Amino acid sequence: MKLDPTRLERIRSWAQSQVDDRVFAGLSVLVLQDGREVFFDARGCRDLASGAPFGRDTVVRLYSMTKPVTSLALMTLVEEGRVHLEAPLSRYLPEFGAPHALIPAASRLDQVARCAVPTLHQLLTHRAGLSYAFNPGLVPAEMAARDLTFAPRAGTLAQNCAQLADLPLAFVPGHRWEYSVGIDVIGRVIEVVTGQSLDRVFQDRIFDPLGMHETGFAVARRQRDRFAALYTPLAGDAMDLNAGVAGEDSLRLVESGGRSPFHDPTCLSGGGGLVGTIDDYARFGEALRRGGQGVVSRAMADFMKCNHLPGDIASLGPSSFAEQPMRGVGFGIGGAVVLNAALSGVPGSVGDFSWGGMASTFFWIDPVHDVTTVLFTQLSPSSATPARAHLKALVHGALM
Repeated sequence: MKLDPTRLERIRSWAQSQVDDRVFAGLSVLVLQDGREVFFDARGCRDLASGAPFGRDTVVRLYSMTKPVTSLALMTLVEEGRVHLEAPLSRYLPEFGAPHALIPAASRLDQVARCAVPTLHQLLTHRAGLSYAFNPGLVPAEMAARDLTFAPRAGTLAQNCAQLADLPLAFVPGHRWEYSVGIDVIGRVIEVVTGQSLDRVFQDRIFDPLGMHETGFAVARRQRDRFAALYTPLAGDAMDLNAGVAGEDSLRLVESGGRSPFHDPTCLSGGGGLVGTIDDYARFGEALRRGGQGVVSRAMADFMKCNHLPGDIASLGPSSFAEQPMRGVGFGIGGAVVLNAALSGVPGSVGDFSWGGMASTFFWIDPVHDVTTVLFTQLSPSSATPARAHLKALVHGALM
């Protein structure tokens, strides 16, 4: 089925409504089919104070849309025989060599038992026993207390991993699915295996081959006047996925584009550190859709887009995770995989591969209809709006 241009025009009306209703300050949407651009729209502001327009060249915080990039970088090393997915993490990071996991119903951090070292595969698929500071539970609370967030200016990647190794695991590896900093740790594994910094690995193995010249861990000086401001509708922490307290201003400024830790980061976060433009990320999405485009083989790209869980996320995951559906959705290497669109409650195709970022960015590739779609905006947290579901419905509704 082909995307109907007239029906795609509905996206413009929807996007304008998001700006008019102050859901987003600004946004852009790019849709490709069979490798050709079939729709683009950008509207609103990248900075409300200055009125600067949200454009095609606007640079945004990708946050967790960094995870598929890091995952792809690791798979290049798997292809070369330099790592294998079932290897224990301690083979590369010895500080994780004697892990303990919280016992069931633990009420204190010292209520632990020895457990197996998590594997790289478990790290990639969020089954390693790690967590995030915004999740509920003892380990996340301790991560928050220690400011263990892998934020741009929070020390180095190596230092963050060393601090993480000092904590118990939230659960025995393999027993649950919990969204985590596992792919940040994978970023450090990549550095150790290659002997290079993560930014250099990305540049050589992904960005240069794909022509992604506007993506990196730091906002370049030439990009600073195009870097978007970050907003939140919440009264409290803009990074709290589970917060339900809306503020008086639906677009409260969190961070301006002119003053940001992304200008000079110290921590190269493989889980959330990249910034970039919409065309660059579309190149990345297209590389996955088209079988790796030489970065990895077609067979490896297909392997990444398979479901690597024994069922859907809902059968393994906590109720706190709310960025996107868990029922009918599995998880591959670096992204979610639709197993049953009806169960997910969002129109789509079986095999859709996707992921998003905390600032409401999102991408998916549809292998049935050869479609790649990217949404860019800067509103945190992503759980504050159902924009991703709306956009999937709009694009799927244009297939005729």
